[in-house]
Amino acid sequence: MKTLPGNPYPLGATWDGVGVNFALASENATGVEVCLFGGDDGNQPQGCVAMPEQTGFVWHIYLPGIRPGQRYGYRVHGPYDPANGHRFNPAKLCLDPYARAIDRTINWNDALFGYTIGDGEADLKKDDRDSAPFAPKSVVTEPWFDWEGDRRLSIPWEDTIIYELHTKGMTKLHPAMPEEIRGTYEGLTHPKVIDHLKQLGITAVELMPVHHFVADRHLVEKGLTNYWGYNSIGFFAPDVRYSSSGALGQQVSEFKSMVKEFHRAGIEVILDVVYNHTAEGNQLGPTLAFRGIDNATYYRVAEDRRYYVDYTGTGNSLNMRHPRTLQLIMDSLRYWITEMHVDGFRFDLAATLARELHEVDRLSAFFDIIQQDPVISRVKLIAEPWDVGEGGYQVGNFPPLWSEWNGKYRDCVRDYWRGADQTLNEFAARITGSSDLYAWSGRRPYASINFVTAHDCFTLGDLVSYNDKHNETNGEDNRDGESNNRSWNCGAEGPTDDSEINALRARQQRNFIATLMFSQGIPMLLAGDEMGRSQSGNNNAYCHDDDISWLHWDQADADLIEFARTTIAFRKRHHNFRRRRFFQGRPIRGNEVSDIGWFKPDGEHMSDDDWNSGFAKSIGVYLNGDAIPGVGPRGQEFRDDSFYLLFNAHHEAIDFVLPDGPWGKRFEKVLDTMRRDSVRARALRAGSKVHVEARSLVVLRRVE
Repeated sequence: MKTLPGNPYPLGATWDGVGVNFALASENATGVEVCLFGGDDGNQPQGCVAMPEQTGFVWHIYLPGIRPGQRYGYRVHGPYDPANGHRFNPAKLCLDPYARAIDRTINWNDALFGYTIGDGEADLKKDDRDSAPFAPKSVVTEPWFDWEGDRRLSIPWEDTIIYELHTKGMTKLHPAMPEEIRGTYEGLTHPKVIDHLKQLGITAVELMPVHHFVADRHLVEKGLTNYWGYNSIGFFAPDVRYSSSGALGQQVSEFKSMVKEFHRAGIEVILDVVYNHTAEGNQLGPTLAFRGIDNATYYRVAEDRRYYVDYTGTGNSLNMRHPRTLQLIMDSLRYWITEMHVDGFRFDLAATLARELHEVDRLSAFFDIIQQDPVISRVKLIAEPWDVGEGGYQVGNFPPLWSEWNGKYRDCVRDYWRGADQTLNEFAARITGSSDLYAWSGRRPYASINFVTAHDCFTLGDLVSYNDKHNETNGEDNRDGESNNRSWNCGAEGPTDDSEINALRARQQRNFIATLMFSQGIPMLLAGDEMGRSQSGNNNAYCHDDDISWLHWDQADADLIEFARTTIAFRKRHHNFRRRRFFQGRPIRGNEVSDIGWFKPDGEHMSDDDWNSGFAKSIGVYLNGDAIPGVGPRGQEFRDDSFYLLFNAHHEAIDFVLPDGPWGKRFEKVLDTMRRDSVRARALRAGSKVHVEARSLVVLRRVE
């Protein structure tokens, strides 16, 4: 085969219409070969070519005549010396870290491991079996795609409604969809799915991991899988599992088409990304890519360099202190923005990315680079602000560009509606944007991603139906998953025929949805929560690619869907519920009353003692629509209706007295979570009583 020296940049396999430039970074390697594969199964060797050129620790070569669809991998030579952090083994075919496509999932075999599997010291002895017959292959891709003028939507943060979904689970059981596209990228943009999201009022879908990932061997051998996908191995490659069109680069085009269709519908695409670790695990894990390419560069090795620093609970942590690892992540992010047109990212266990030495460092190199990057800094950036290491819980501590999953909001709102003892001071802070967490760093209310449920806990239906987790089908004797769920089953564990309990559960679901949509900050809804979806009490269904995890469209609660639609639409109509700045607790623009008012059920202002009472469960909140700070994009002042929200988490009904004086003369009821249907407006005068049933929320609008 004729070869040319090629270039060290760009990294990966780049087709120019004539041939392919291959470039691989490895600082400690002594030699690199690129190996080509063909045949119907992609396992037929077509030869390995040495890459003699090396520029700045990048090995490169140009092969004329190679075209898109070509399968390939790398064999990397160097010392097998685990005690010094090196695990080179050319018998193990390595994926390209910059592969734009990967052709298959893993066929588990002992040959995939760089050492001879045996006793506790086994990883010290190199294994010489060829892993290529069992390993996935990287694929050369076609870079051209007709975007038809598509561009990122750049929807303002305050107008955003996020919907967290799993690509397969969203559509696998959709009855109106052709079988061949269920559970795929194409399936997500089927007209029935798009219509559901648009009618619901969603502005952004947050896709659970779609970077190519690995299903762990121990799960596969138990008949389970890594369904969620938080086990990445290809940071540039959309996972082939969700492709309906093919595995040799077609998955890339299908993903791009999906993004284009979402954008046409006015919906942004946010990716849940896992840059904190890889699927290669600890020192006893397989050699699939990074471990065999340059273990000591890509991973945080411990003081005893045979082992890994693990802040993620998965066996390894990527080495954010090395410029080559930082480059890999930044190149990946830019690729998904510029080439795949995504609108933002949610970073799994983001505190790990901030660890320079050991402690979480708010000014680490990772954040410095993103802050100055002209591409990445302009999209939506969301942190899961914790990891499993010491000091890893960092809610409120991320830099100004970042929004965060607000775990304190989740815990507080769950506790409030289940009637747990907590101060109203905490509840008030959470529903008004958590200024105590974000204002100090100059951030706005949209720094708080508010959620009650997410993929890694109870669904909303289960949150009100189970006191305890029921994860027996996970095969870990119900030991896995969170035990402190802050849930309440409303009087019976699991499904029941008791009509009163079922009515209470339905009301509690409406309470959670309404609270979420009427809180300052950005609401995130878990896919299926608007339908009353259940996982039968499983709060950690990460290993279930089955009907435990999939959405059952034929069992959807139509009343709850309509309530969610109505509540989201109400939020979107009223700027009062999506303010760009925090409340100031004082009159603004010469108003007679402050921008927010807090009242006891008797209509009197809250006192310091009232705020600190752990047993109080009822509160009235006045939102002044004439006192919204800031201006719109054309300099217009924000003005809106004023609202009075009556929260009653008490187990008995309460009569709230409407405040009189300057707060308003007449009000009308616009929402009541006691009701499944819409509320008929009826004028209520200041000083009169409003009956609020037990465990319910009422919203009044000031009309005079």
